[in-house]
Amino acid sequence: MRTPSDSAPRPPRLLVSVRDADEAVLACEAGADLVDAKDPERGALGALPPGHVKAICERIAGRCATSAVAGEPEGDEALVARVAAMAGTGVEWVKVALRRDHDALSRAASAAPGRLIAVFFAEDGLRDDALPGLRAAGFVGAMIDTRGKDGRRLTDHLAPPALSRFVAECRRQGLLSGLAGSLRVEDIMTLATLDPDYLGFRGGLCREGDRRGSLDGQRVAEASRALRSLDRRDAA
Repeated sequence: MRTPSDSAPRPPRLLVSVRDADEAVLACEAGADLVDAKDPERGALGALPPGHVKAICERIAGRCATSAVAGEPEGDEALVARVAAMAGTGVEWVKVALRRDHDALSRAASAAPGRLIAVFFAEDGLRDDALPGLRAAGFVGAMIDTRGKDGRRLTDHLAPPALSRFVAECRRQGLLSGLAGSLRVEDIMTLATLDPDYLGFRGGLCREGDRRGSLDGQRVAEASRALRSLDRRDAA
């Protein structure tokens, strides 16, 4: 598993969002480094039931890293309870939207110590002060996604220089970084140069490009090969 303390930059790892244990196994066998449990019918942060996430973790059995979204429940206490429930499934990381105050986020992080990932939405832009407080609040990483799943990609909202600054600031803060948002395989070459820890995919690796459809193992393998080729290029 890649960490922000890795001494030498290397190509990003492949995050694939999955909706059940069968898709998780398919993604893992096709080359995913991280399977991210979410419900694609419910938007960018649609949570699966904890029982489904537990089944994913049990089927994967440590063959690749795992994460799950906690959804966007109303109220701070509901968020803490949801984070705790997801952490109890055995998933390695839990993802939450960064829409609460510092105290609420700290309480959520305490429900999954060393395992919480903040999700920013590209449509909201990026504030310069967004990242420095995350580590103190108990987060271990941050990623950018797109809220609307209308075909517009991450780079339709944020230009590469802004994304590069986000990744660099994550590294300065000791946070894992991830970039996602309706990405396609052809985005890998551009975004990999920004040196995020993970690139996240769903729709671009599904049949007919529909994120609500079935994951396509061949497309997952294609994305994995594209990232692995960068590894070989760097070694050469």
